[in-house]
Amino acid sequence: MTSVTLKGNPVQLEGKLLEVGAKAPDFNGTAKDLSTKSLKDFNGKVKILVSVPSLDTSVCAMETKKFHERATKLDGIVTVVVSGDLPFAMNRFCTMEGLDSPNLVTLSQFRDFSFSKAYGTHIADGGLKGLSARAVFVLDKNDTVQYVELVPEIASEPNYEAAIGAAKKLV
Repeated sequence: MTSVTLKGNPVQLEGKLLEVGAKAPDFNGTAKDLSTKSLKDFNGKVKILVSVPSLDTSVCAMETKKFHERATKLDGIVTVVVSGDLPFAMNRFCTMEGLDSPNLVTLSQFRDFSFSKAYGTHIADGGLKGLSARAVFVLDKNDTVQYVELVPEIASEPNYEAAIGAAKKLV
């Protein structure tokens, strides 16, 4: 079992973290309009999959805004933010923050944990049990994992430049 920390306290994750070179598994998430989206909905694009516990925290909110600022202007790349928030809350957040790019998609795990369980980010214990740890996966157009960052401290931000740089090389 992989572990990370939350404010210095160990947190166990369920499953095995995907590795570079692996074929990304499909998953389901609920979009803002309550429709179900899967990895297949983004076929033919480079994907930056961003896993966060909740957009209702300062670090997750900042991370989503920074990916919006830096990655959504790049042609051929879609950024998919997956969190445990309800779709209504995700929609409110995006509306309030002006995050309206078609290249930024938010998906909720409230109905289906297939993303966090298949990608190895599902929190198995502690106060955030059932949510997803902070991680970034970059997939090529064929859904092969090209970059992985599991952020060791949930309250810290990922390496934006490394993730976006990996995605740019694939377009």
